[in-house]
Amino acid sequence: MPRKIKLLNEEWFLHNTKLTCEPKFAPQNHIMEPNGYLPVIMQSLVALGFVALVLIVVPKLGPRRSSKKKDENFECGIESQGNARMPVSIKYLMTAILFVLFDVEVIFFYPYAVNFRAMGTAGFFAVLMFVAVFLIGFYYVLRKGAFEWDK
Repeated sequence: MPRKIKLLNEEWFLHNTKLTCEPKFAPQNHIMEPNGYLPVIMQSLVALGFVALVLIVVPKLGPRRSSKKKDENFECGIESQGNARMPVSIKYLMTAILFVLFDVEVIFFYPYAVNFRAMGTAGFFAVLMFVAVFLIGFYYVLRKGAFEWDK
């Protein structure tokens, strides 16, 4: 006959040498019924309805006065001149790419800063390798002259 042991507000049963626990509540069917999805479906329908309403109603409410001047491209108050397909300097693109690269690096430090104690030395060495890869990339960019803006 199993011996009943109360441990941490749960009843445990000792069958010979095997300790088992009976759940307080009977196991339930884990298949979600359709009415459980109703709030999600309703919220999705309201969101889609709002988007459709805005896309359909707003253009009908605003004035529609078209003219040659209004239909021209507007660039911060500067009059458009020449071809819009002028080549952009590679320095601009390099600056943007380097900003994104080193900005993303900083974002990846946030989880480490929050959990550095829990990660221990393994996490510390992983972050050191991460920093080493970015320092190698920084050195490469520096040697290629990407930070020399005046050239």
